[in-house]
Amino acid sequence: MTAHLPNDQHDDHDHAQPQLLHDLNAMARHGDRRQMLRWLSALSAVGTLPLMGCGGGGSNGTNLYNDTSSSTDSTTTTTTSGSCSVVPEETAGPYPGDGSNTANGSVANALALSGIVRSDIRTSVGSASGTAAGVPLTLTITLTNTNNSCAALEGYAIYLWHCTRDGKYSMYSSGVTGENYLRGVQATDSNGQATFVTIFPGCYSGRMPHIHFEVYRDANTATSFSNKLKTSQLAFPTATCQTIYNNASGYSASVSNLASISFASDNVFSDGVDLQMVSISGNVTDGYAASITVSIPV
Repeated sequence: MTAHLPNDQHDDHDHAQPQLLHDLNAMARHGDRRQMLRWLSALSAVGTLPLMGCGGGGSNGTNLYNDTSSSTDSTTTTTTSGSCSVVPEETAGPYPGDGSNTANGSVANALALSGIVRSDIRTSVGSASGTAAGVPLTLTITLTNTNNSCAALEGYAIYLWHCTRDGKYSMYSSGVTGENYLRGVQATDSNGQATFVTIFPGCYSGRMPHIHFEVYRDANTATSFSNKLKTSQLAFPTATCQTIYNNASGYSASVSNLASISFASDNVFSDGVDLQMVSISGNVTDGYAASITVSIPV
């Protein structure tokens, strides 16, 4: 977790330490002992503040509000067809782009952009025109209700975002502050499903590869973090990450970063990833398809 970064990434990650302190303070205020103990354990293991939270090569993002650092104990609903458990609450990190913080002196809110409701999130919208390169990934999220026999939640909105293949976040990171790709909103269909076409995320120092998401009651309320119902993160099998990083162009930095981290030492996933691990298949040439069922109480 303290692996050395390339020279051009040191400055970009310096603000991750204040972000971690902010999250620890937020957890203290809200009495989230479970998440605090998890992070403090990680801190004591390395003897200093590691590059934690949501690293990823940011620029000068400043948090105005981040009350999503807590991780709640899951409850389980049992039905005749199986069971579903509430997905853990996780931090949105420093780069949510949901109106909760600033980037380059302005409030960063991709949710307010025209065209942000879309399935293919590989390109930027609005006045930006960039496209994120990488191994194609089609991700299908099925949203269900733990308070109603695990029934599908139709018409809810999922806001999804993640880093590029070289570990940068659009709107925040040096070199891509003018882009907003790898961010998008989709409403769930009658089966509770929302599908995103994107790229496989890279691995930056201090975190296992992951994808962030927030759940909203509908697309009309998916305009600001203040309306969200849930914040969490998705994980990927280590073997799949290794295959992609070792065989696809553009992911070279991810090879050493992944080798320096594990789920056991990751500050978000160290308490388990059973409810956040996607099922995935495919290959580097043709791309991958991933799926997961996410359950919330509504």
